[in-house]
Amino acid sequence: MSLKIRLARAGSKKRPYYHVVIADVRSPRDGRFIEQVGSWNPLLPKDGERVKINEERVKHWLSNGALPTDRVARFLDEAGITKREARSNPTKAQPGKKAQERLAALKKAQEDAAAAIAAATAPAEEAAS
Repeated sequence: MSLKIRLARAGSKKRPYYHVVIADVRSPRDGRFIEQVGSWNPLLPKDGERVKINEERVKHWLSNGALPTDRVARFLDEAGITKREARSNPTKAQPGKKAQERLAALKKAQEDAAAAIAAATAPAEEAAS
């Protein structure tokens, strides 16, 4: 049986509250779980008690092969329970292919306009000399 340490949503509409649970990977997000080991209230300020985790039980389940999801791994890293390797996606912030083509065309048009202005002012300067 493959286990995950993941979030199960609770709370009402537009008022999220999450339980940190141990669940079988085949169970639905808010469905059956084995044990609740913590909670997360994203509406609280970041310097407050947003995340509460039962460290002893989480360590027990990690030793039994449970894998945390990415968000839960962040919480466990902040609590000092596990280490989360940093991710790197350097191309995420780059614009798409068409946007890059538009930017290249715009840059070329600006260079052409600057060259035309330079060419137009150069003969006028020579005639004035």
